[in-house]
Amino acid sequence: MGKEFGEPIEIEVDGHLVKVSNPERPYFPTVGITKREVVQHYLDCGEGILRALRERPTTLERWPGGVVEGARISTREGFKGEAFYQKRVPQGAPSYVETARITFPSGRTADEIAPTSLAVIAYAANLGTITFHPWPVRMRDVEHPDELRLDLDPQPGSDFSDAVAVAHELKALLEELGMVGWPKTSGGRGIHVYVRIEPRWEFTDVRHAAIAVGRELERRMPGRVTTKWWKEERPDGTIFLDYNQNARDRTIASAYSIRSKPHAPVSMPIRWDELDDVSPSDFTVRTAGARFAEVGDLHAGIDGTSYDITPLLESYARDEADGFPDLPYPPDYPKMPGEPKRVQPSRERS
Repeated sequence: MGKEFGEPIEIEVDGHLVKVSNPERPYFPTVGITKREVVQHYLDCGEGILRALRERPTTLERWPGGVVEGARISTREGFKGEAFYQKRVPQGAPSYVETARITFPSGRTADEIAPTSLAVIAYAANLGTITFHPWPVRMRDVEHPDELRLDLDPQPGSDFSDAVAVAHELKALLEELGMVGWPKTSGGRGIHVYVRIEPRWEFTDVRHAAIAVGRELERRMPGRVTTKWWKEERPDGTIFLDYNQNARDRTIASAYSIRSKPHAPVSMPIRWDELDDVSPSDFTVRTAGARFAEVGDLHAGIDGTSYDITPLLESYARDEADGFPDLPYPPDYPKMPGEPKRVQPSRERS
């Protein structure tokens, strides 16, 4: 049975031999992509994926049987699916796999994989990791994020082109603040923009900075951007700036990560000047490696400068003084300091 999907192979990666079992197992049967191709994708984009994950505690989204019809992922609510998020280092991990201890909002801790070489990423891909979800911190200081993550999420009635329009305004805002943002496709309909920041603020502060960005975009693009947490309050046709992606233990699929959709899309770095000309469907396991070989890692300069978020925190404070309180956290979080009542408006009315 072990040979059903081909004999195991060994690949030398960064001086380590990484075993790939069942290399011909269909991981994306809709488009005929095998486990071997998934591993090769991460090797082809190696410099980029390692830059995105290096020394970051990383949750592994594992689909050991592949992204097959009917397979579903386990949820926080207790549903046990065929796929799952692994937040603790797997048992029996090789010695070259380093870890970082992180603390969840509940106060519990875990030792997560913190990649320091491409071999770690190949090892995780062999375990069925489709998507890598890094924390916005480094292993040397897991309490102070070094990355502000701005997630532009299209709501019903909007699409990628609407996210592009908001992304252009976001770029202008960041430039006014003297900051550089690094965009990528989400692997779905949205756009992610990362900003390197000085690692001297708490998660709560960075989340407030994201709220400040969202509120300023709401003012600049009324009716097109929303920071409303409850879906029932978000107008159709808007782009939601998901500020909670900056809360502790919330993560975003990394650059070059494959997403668990039948056509094997990839979350791909893009240039600002090509936003209007690309489609998320352009970037898949079958195309990402060739693009990387052609243009290199478009996020290669992301670590060059880290920015001060004080102007955003001052903007947040001004809004707070004007009667705009903090916004709700995700429902699985403990009650957070300064957070307003966390209840859906429709349930509160009922």
